[in-house]
Amino acid sequence: MPYQYDDQNIFAKILRGEIPNSTVLETEHTLAFRDIAPKAPDHVLVIPKGPYVTLDHFCAEASDAEIVDFHRAVAEICKMIGAGPGHGGEGFRAITNAGENGVQEVPHYHLHILAGRPLGPMLLMR
Repeated sequence: MPYQYDDQNIFAKILRGEIPNSTVLETEHTLAFRDIAPKAPDHVLVIPKGPYVTLDHFCAEASDAEIVDFHRAVAEICKMIGAGPGHGGEGFRAITNAGENGVQEVPHYHLHILAGRPLGPMLLMR
């Protein structure tokens, strides 16, 4: 079954300007903004402007320009917030969730960049 994009999701509304956000960076194909419920001192959400549901959907269907722009924006954000180890930062975590088992809450592809404190283990083993 192909991906079906819901244009009423909160990120689509942010992209249309219906909901305000705290923009960190905006490019031709990407918008990055501060999370309203941050889990770290720096918690930035990075979203493509195109209608993609998950990372695999984005990777399969986005144009080369969208993919490059998105990833270059991530690099710029890490530099801007002082998190990138290559720029003297102490590191960051990049997380994306997809589907029910991935606990995706908003059906628009988004990448969380978390930084500013030690983040602990990725997953607790059961």
